[in-house]
Amino acid sequence: MRVLFDLGHPAHVHYFKNLIKLLKKNGNQVLIVAREKDVTHSLLKNYKIPYLSRGKGSKTLSGKLFYLFKANFQLYKYSIVFKPDLFISFASPYAAQIANYFNKPHIAFTDTEHAKLGIASFLPFTDTIITPKTFKGNLGHNHIKFDGYMEDTYLHPKYFKPNKNILKKLNLSDKEKYVVLRLVSWEASHDIGQKGFRIDTLVNLIAEIKNHARIFISAENKIPKIFKKYQLSINPTEIHDVLSFAELFIGEGATMASECAIMGTPSIYINSLSAGTLEDQEKKGILSMFKSPNGLIEKSREILINPKAKKETKQKSIDLFKNKIDINIFFYWLISNYPKSIIDYENN
Repeated sequence: MRVLFDLGHPAHVHYFKNLIKLLKKNGNQVLIVAREKDVTHSLLKNYKIPYLSRGKGSKTLSGKLFYLFKANFQLYKYSIVFKPDLFISFASPYAAQIANYFNKPHIAFTDTEHAKLGIASFLPFTDTIITPKTFKGNLGHNHIKFDGYMEDTYLHPKYFKPNKNILKKLNLSDKEKYVVLRLVSWEASHDIGQKGFRIDTLVNLIAEIKNHARIFISAENKIPKIFKKYQLSINPTEIHDVLSFAELFIGEGATMASECAIMGTPSIYINSLSAGTLEDQEKKGILSMFKSPNGLIEKSREILINPKAKKETKQKSIDLFKNKIDINIFFYWLISNYPKSIIDYENN
């Protein structure tokens, strides 16, 4: 089988890297097409996954519309040469539309309910939509759900073993506490009308954290000058090692907040946008959600002064994987036997 993956975000590299290995290992031909977004290309290079670029996106609505034509044209050209039997993406309108043009099936993964515009752009051209069971809503008769989170594809203990050497790179001792603060760019279509931390909020939050731990800031865009000294400078492939050993994560980004929860790092997600995955993790006691900064400093302090917070969250994260299947194996089975696998899945 010839499979084309369209990747539009660094998280997509993580979601699909082990599935891509499985497909290649079993004799399938795979082509990766990737947007030049944040560290997407760097991750692919570091993981030694060959790829073709579909260029940079845009911050403006008019630019996004222009990029739709540009990315579609790039995918069209690559598809003419590669001749895929199947297109796979995480909510890509480009892969969906080009697959439809070539009369080939498109499987779309998503876990972001509030991305209404994004869903509307790929749904009419998509044959199968796959989401976590926690996804709120029904996307139609071709929507199937699995028991787990997208982040399980690379953070399951079978695939992820944190490397303690990262502490030396950060000039930290084994027992030294640190907090990771994540700032996002707010450029996605579902971010329209949203905005991030105010500078004064960050100043007050950092002042409190410094009473208890070191602080590192990870950001999609440039960090304001006054916070430059806290900037996290690592190889992109090391980010999960950093998050795994952190005492606390605070961030605007849903993916990283969910990753921390799954790895057993106390996680605070601050954003007016929610998701079924995050709400499920909050119910399980591995993540806290805030729609505004109100109460954020107090919650951060509560976690940092609790000597059992990290250990308790870690145990809850271990429990997540009890009696759960390896979802990469499930995805591989589904793709290898597609479309018969969908019928078998629905019947069982």
